[in-house]
Amino acid sequence: MASITLQEVEKRFGETAALRPTDLEIRDHEFLVLVGPSGSGKTTLLRLIAGLETLTGGEIYFGDQRVTDVDVGDRDIAMVFQNYGLYPHMSVFGNMAFGLRRRRMDRAAITDKVQEAARLLRIEHLLERKPRQLSGGQRQRVALGRAIVRDPAVFLLDEPLSNLDAHLRVQMRAEILKVHRAVTATAVYVTHDQVEAMTMGDRIAVMSDGVIQQVGTPDDLYDHPVNRFVAGFIGTPSMGFVECAREPGEPDLLTGTGVRLRLPAERVAALPAKAERVSVGVRPERLTPTGRGDAESASCTIEGVVEVVEPLGSEQHVLVAVGEQTVTAKGPREEHFEIGEKVVFALDPGHLHIFDAESGEALT
Repeated sequence: MASITLQEVEKRFGETAALRPTDLEIRDHEFLVLVGPSGSGKTTLLRLIAGLETLTGGEIYFGDQRVTDVDVGDRDIAMVFQNYGLYPHMSVFGNMAFGLRRRRMDRAAITDKVQEAARLLRIEHLLERKPRQLSGGQRQRVALGRAIVRDPAVFLLDEPLSNLDAHLRVQMRAEILKVHRAVTATAVYVTHDQVEAMTMGDRIAVMSDGVIQQVGTPDDLYDHPVNRFVAGFIGTPSMGFVECAREPGEPDLLTGTGVRLRLPAERVAALPAKAERVSVGVRPERLTPTGRGDAESASCTIEGVVEVVEPLGSEQHVLVAVGEQTVTAKGPREEHFEIGEKVVFALDPGHLHIFDAESGEALT
C-alpha cells in the first residue's frame, strides 16, 4: 500500500490556473475525500494523481517513490468513474477480468480473484450478464469489482455515485466503505456532495478556485471551519450568516439588523481589536425559538420574519429573513411557525462562529 504526497503540485491551462500550488499528504490506507463545487479543481487534482494530466509544476510521490513522470499504467492505481466505463459487449466476468488478462495472469487465478470480488460485492449471480442487463447500482458494483481485482496500492474514485438515485446513493456509500475496509488500499474520492464527504471520509479536503481551503476530519470541518467558505459549504442545512458591528464602548456587544450578541470575555479577548465589522455564523440546530420574555434575558438573540417552512417528517427547517439576510433554523416538527410571523431565537455564544467581514477568515 502507499501514502500519497503532493509537493507544490499545480496545473495551468494556458493562463487559467485549474489547480494552484498545492501541498497534501494522504496517509497509507486513508479514505480521503476531495469535495467542492464545480470548477474547484478536485477532479483535476485526482487526474494529476492518476497521471492522466501532466503537471505544470511540483512533485507527486507514492510512498517513497517519485511518480511525477511515471506513466498512468505503471502507477499501481485503479480508477472508478462517474460513467462506470464498462465494455458493453463483455459480460460482467469479462469486464472484471479484463485488466488481469492484459497482465497475462493465469486463468485459474483470474477466476478466483473475480469470484472473490464478486462475493464481496454480492454480484456472483450477475457474472454472465452484459452491462445493459444491469441496473445503475449493479453497474457501479461491477466497476468497483473491476478495480478491486487488481489489488492496487491506490483507489481513485471520481464522483462514482452521481448517476444514482438518492436511495441507492446511500446504499452504495456503505458498500464502498465496506470494500475499502476489506481491501485496505489508500483511497481518494471526489464528490461535489458534502453529505457524501461527511459520511465517508476519514479526512476531507475542501476545495474552491483551485485551492485546498481546509483539510481535516468531518468534525474538524464542522466545528472549526477556517473560513466562511468552508463554514457555509459543510453542513446541511448550511450555516447562516449575519453581518454585525461592534458597539462603541462595548467591545463585548455585536449588533446588526435584528441581531444582538453579547460575547463572553474569552471570545472578546480572541477578537482582533481592529475587527470592527464581522460576519457571524450560526448552525441551524443552534437556533432555539423563544418567547419575548425569555429573549430579553438571553445574551444572544436573532430576530426575523418567517419566510418558508419545510416539513421533513421528524424535523422541520424554517427560513427566516433577518434584515436583508436569511438564516435557517432546524428543529422538531412540534414547533409551529406561520409564514410572515416574527420570531426570536436565542443562541449560546459558545456556538457562534465569527469571521472577518472582508477576508472571510475565522477570527475565533
